Amino acid sequence: MWAGSVPQVYRKLEKQEVLNFFRFVQTFPENTRLTFKTQHLLQFLNRFYSVHHQGEGAMNRVPLQQPQTCGPWELKERLGTGGFGNVTRWQNKDTEEQIAIKQCRQELSERNKERWKLEIQIMKRLNHVNVVAARDVPAGMQKLVTANDLPLLAMEYCQGGDLRKYLNVLDNCCGMREGSVLILLRDISSALTYLHNKRIIHRDLKPENIVLQQGEKRLIHKIIDLGYAKELDQSSLCTSFVGTLQYLAPELIERMQYTVTVDYWSFGTLVFECITGFRPFLPTWQPVPWHNKVRLKENDHIVVYEDLSGEVQFSKHLPQPNNLNSLLLEKMERWLQLMLMWSPQNRGKDPNATPTDCFSQLELILKLKLVHILNMMSAKILTYSVADDETVADLQLRIEKDTGITAASQELLLEAGLALEPHVPASQCAVDYSEVDGRRRDLPLVFLFDRSSCTYQPQFAPRTLPENIRFVQMDPKHVLPYSPLRRTCGQAWHTIRSLKEDWQRLQQGQKAAIMSLLRHNSSLSKQKNEMVSMHQRLTAKLEFFTTSLHIDMDKYQEQTATGIASEKLMSVWREMEQTAVSCGQAKVSELEDEMMQLQPDIVDVQRQPWRCGEALDTLEGKAMELFRKLREKPRDQRCAGDGQEVMRLVLQAVQVYERKLKDFYTHLSKTAVCRQRVMELLPKVEGVVQKMAESEQILMSLQERRQKELWNLLKVACSKVRSPVSGSPDGLRTPSSVPPLLTPRDSLQQIDESLLEESRTFESRLQSLLHTTIQESESSMEMLREWTWLSGEQSFSSDLS
Repeated sequence: MWAGSVPQVYRKLEKQEVLNFFRFVQTFPENTRLTFKTQHLLQFLNRFYSVHHQGEGAMNRVPLQQPQTCGPWELKERLGTGGFGNVTRWQNKDTEEQIAIKQCRQELSERNKERWKLEIQIMKRLNHVNVVAARDVPAGMQKLVTANDLPLLAMEYCQGGDLRKYLNVLDNCCGMREGSVLILLRDISSALTYLHNKRIIHRDLKPENIVLQQGEKRLIHKIIDLGYAKELDQSSLCTSFVGTLQYLAPELIERMQYTVTVDYWSFGTLVFECITGFRPFLPTWQPVPWHNKVRLKENDHIVVYEDLSGEVQFSKHLPQPNNLNSLLLEKMERWLQLMLMWSPQNRGKDPNATPTDCFSQLELILKLKLVHILNMMSAKILTYSVADDETVADLQLRIEKDTGITAASQELLLEAGLALEPHVPASQCAVDYSEVDGRRRDLPLVFLFDRSSCTYQPQFAPRTLPENIRFVQMDPKHVLPYSPLRRTCGQAWHTIRSLKEDWQRLQQGQKAAIMSLLRHNSSLSKQKNEMVSMHQRLTAKLEFFTTSLHIDMDKYQEQTATGIASEKLMSVWREMEQTAVSCGQAKVSELEDEMMQLQPDIVDVQRQPWRCGEALDTLEGKAMELFRKLREKPRDQRCAGDGQEVMRLVLQAVQVYERKLKDFYTHLSKTAVCRQRVMELLPKVEGVVQKMAESEQILMSLQERRQKELWNLLKVACSKVRSPVSGSPDGLRTPSSVPPLLTPRDSLQQIDESLLEESRTFESRLQSLLHTTIQESESSMEMLREWTWLSGEQSFSSDLS
């Protein structure tokens, strides 16, 4: 098989020979000495892998030399070129519609030509939002573009590029954001389920075969290249085999029979990379040693990596750093253990779980409604999965178990300072990533405060540093190869960025506390205005009542000598006067002074003297620039180095964070004190307002009682003069006159003329007094009707009613 010179072997190498040799080498004990030619062939395989592996995802867009048109369609750019052919982008000048045209190379066997035509037919039958859609090839383009009879494949154009391009963004060096990961899981799992139901196995799922399209609310992921093009010819097969080794299931590499579980392995590998920023199984190793080492992993191992000391480690946990919350992290670890089992018979199944298959379990994960609570006492984020019928009160009981803060003492605030009511559904705080762009940096949070405490002590427990950073911290001068050094620099930048984002979340919590304080202070100001207004109204009514009462008492004293005298009436009026005075004894001025003293402190906490984001921004910028320069080095300049500089930046960031955290919590304590003072004043002011409202009612009842007593007095006075008198029979029927004094008929003739004259004089005085009293009463009621300026829309007369 291996006869001939080594260069001839290179030239005659076919994929089946590569696979056979690969399987043959696997059977050798590791200490077996290989022949000279076999060693060189293995070196060739390794070099061949390295070239394709380093160039993976490098299908750069090629600028066009000359413009080309086909009717209204204009060629814009070449999107990619590979072993299968090329893909170009065309745009319709009239409708601005864009399509991608996939063209295959000419060197195809008849069998592979039929496979290519079959792929086009299948693509046209598929209809799923997460599978790229086929389009009609514009008329005339077949003859213009191709020099053979192979048909073109027209597809919708996705302007977001492929997932590899997105993963290569600097921000994703340690994995994508949590929201982006969840959206990817939802889209690709839906697409794979659709394809598998159609009895289609992709077999080549990788970031290069997932493209991004901007939807109305979020990014949409679409699968391309359904695995037919990679089987078109021998050289293309070999390229595909080497270039995508990390995503190929072991049974494909070993040329064993396979099922849909090959897509499980590829999907799990892809998801792991999206979470962590690197592939799970020795991503820089070459094919033969890679296969020999990874096959030793156990079923629950989801990562095999080489640490900085050169030891190969196996782990069943997702490595740090990543951007998943603790609850989701645990669930994704269990799911990845199913997807990355070496045995295809066991892969994707969990007989001990319900449901047992991986996609049903993933669906349960994606349906979780997660609420993120930032405990401002400890600066830690708590994540809870809430049910549809779970209320905030139910959630508070769970928080109480985790934090020790009683439900009665908890205050849950949104960023705008609004407090969550206990009876509302807790799910209203959950994030719906189907409606939100998952690339957002800010995580929607609920901020937890302890009402029972006004003293916040910094409880800084630094983030667990990544393994590489801890290694460099122990030995900063240790020289690292380029690839581990680049990853260590990326982790250092991610660590500093995470500290900055932790700080920003604390600032959001402080902002929420200040907004809540201002809301309560606004309520206090409204209560104060109402208290002052009511106090002015009460004072005016009290002054009017006491003045009227004194006039009544003075007038009463004037007529006692010749009119009616009643000590009981005077006693009642004096009692009314004492009651009225007690109604005006509200402590309004003391409360006003206390509120005025509080306002400067509230203004002071809004100045935020504890900002330190600028320092962390500077350190993050330096770490990012260091990482960027290292990553963009030309291949011939990539050399080993130490991590002293990045370690120094990480330590500075931690020191800045710790130093400023103390000032932050001092300021947060001031905010809590101001809030407590406001909350203590609110019931006091409400109590005074309530008391004044009651006093106003009492005063009104006194006024009504005074009027009744006055009319009773007039009634008594009238009763003394309402008897019939001889000589004036019509006098009783005159409503405007006072009847003559009562005199017996049989003695009327004996009365002296002077006594009769005196009686008439007394009658005239009493009538005049009655008329004056009636006028004063009418004037008093008229004045009461004009008190609308004191009581708003309700008049005094309506209060009486």
